[in-house]
Parts: sequence; C-alpha cells; structure tokens
Amino acid sequence: MLAYAQGEAGAFDTLYRRHKAPLFRFLLRQCRDADVAEELFQDVWSNVIRARASYHVTARFGTYLYRIAHNRLIDHYRSRRPALLVSFDDEAEAPELTAPPRAEPHVAYEARARAARLLELLQALPEAQREAFVLQHEAGMSIEEIADVTGVARETAKSRLRYAIAKLREGMDGWL
Repeated sequence: MLAYAQGEAGAFDTLYRRHKAPLFRFLLRQCRDADVAEELFQDVWSNVIRARASYHVTARFGTYLYRIAHNRLIDHYRSRRPALLVSFDDEAEAPELTAPPRAEPHVAYEARARAARLLELLQALPEAQREAFVLQHEAGMSIEEIADVTGVARETAKSRLRYAIAKLREGMDGWL
C-alpha cells in the first residue's frame, strides 16, 4: 500500500490480486446476497483507492482492508434498519463438492450434506460470532487482528470466536 501511495500503480494490482477472493467471500458470508456483496466489495476497493494519499501504516494491510469492509457492512446494515440483520430464511445453496469418479455415491452425498449443514450452522450464528469465525477462516486473521477490524477488545474477539466454534462443533456433533 505504501508503494501504491507513492504512485506505483502495479502495487495496487498486487494488493487486489492478493486480497480480492477472501474479501469477497467475507462480504458474501456476512450479507448472503451476491449483488450486495459485489456492491460492498467495490465500495471497499474504492475507499482504498481514495485513501491512498492519506494511508498510514498502523497494522497489516489486511487488517486495514477488513476494517474498511467491516465498517461498510455496518453502514449497509444501518441503511436497512427495518430488516437490520441478514435473513437466515433464504435457501443457501451448498457448495458443489465433486468426488473423484471412483468414489462411492454415498460418500459424495455425505460430504455435500456435511457442507450444507456447516453452512446452515454458520448462518445461524449471531452476526458478531459469524464475523469473527469468517475473518479467521477466510482471511486468516489472528485474534488481535479480528479485534482491530471489529473494534472490540481482544478478549471479546476471542470469546466470540470460541463461542462460534463451540456452536459449530455442537451442531456438527455426529458428523465429525
């Protein structure tokens, strides 16, 4: 980001390539609407571009980027105040898991069922817990970075993550 701030356009390309997929997945998992996630994704990168001249290193770039994304999600939720939180009633499609041709059909079915159950449980988590879990597993952030991004104390971020994992494990009991 520092190189981009100094006018090196190729540095932005590197940042974008490195962070685009995990950032988009984070936004999609949080808002559950691909169109909204795409809009938020574009807004986040627009904010990065606008902030290039005033950027100061206070943390890893990923932490800075996800803080912008977190704030943009909060703005989005506030703008939809009557429907404050994401609807968990939507039929979430389970990811397509393809088994090798020689795999037994019941093994592929079981894998798809497990993935669908995990996504269902993930969506049922309270927003703050889901956000902490997704930041750790999609963005690879540490507890300290999650705390920075979400604007909470380290212990709060740690508790949210611990509760999310416990609920997911409980819901997947018998599947593990």
